[in-house]
Amino acid sequence: MKLITTSDLLSLQVRVIASLVLREARATFGTSPFGYVWAIITPTVSVALLVFIFSLVGRQPPFGSSLALFFATGILTLQFYAELSNKLMTVFDANRALLTYPVIKDVDTLIARVLLIAATYAMIMFIFYAALILLGLAPLPARPEHLVAAFLATWFLGLGFGSLNAVIFSLWDTWGQIEKILTRPLFFVSGIFYVPSQLPPQAREVLQWNPVLHLVEWFRHGFYPNYNSTILDIWYPVSIGAALFLLGLAGERFFRKARF
Repeated sequence: MKLITTSDLLSLQVRVIASLVLREARATFGTSPFGYVWAIITPTVSVALLVFIFSLVGRQPPFGSSLALFFATGILTLQFYAELSNKLMTVFDANRALLTYPVIKDVDTLIARVLLIAATYAMIMFIFYAALILLGLAPLPARPEHLVAAFLATWFLGLGFGSLNAVIFSLWDTWGQIEKILTRPLFFVSGIFYVPSQLPPQAREVLQWNPVLHLVEWFRHGFYPNYNSTILDIWYPVSIGAALFLLGLAGERFFRKARF
């Protein structure tokens, strides 16, 4: 009898997750290439609409010379986080039938969806920012390594909130509606259309508790050479993401039998 080695188990795990990623891609985008195009069009329209509205009223960029770049660093960051937090919420219920197979675990479905969303938004951000640079609406990033780090930190924070949301939603489906209400103010408190460092101290003290705000500030720190944020703490969203992810994994393990 052939002994199953660690490399065999790892290879099996990789194949399982790869298959789940392909399944998620078909379920999310369909078989038509237009599904992928639509994923790029949506954030583009959001930024363009904001730029158009503020241009009509003669609004100048709160920082730098490009309204499109300033709003994009806020909107795309928030959308990436929200996509992870919201889409991961239903991952266990959506894959309930697959979990009857012993080779597929709950965490596998979570990882597959996280990888797909991260790959999609990496493509969206690369294409969008490259287009702004080519059109002369944005300079080359001053600190590209910080853009990569901010992207990974956003991914990790979304994973943390999303994994915890998935556990809560699998036990209490009303949580989906409650979570939407609780996160709706993020659009106004994440620094999308203003510079948080320019606000009064009392406002900064409240806003700095929002981890998404730090991620938006981090992206702008990566793009602008002279963006000096008085709020940015790069370890804060990472720490929140790590704590929530561990809590989500513990909850998945503890409530596994209660969910089925």
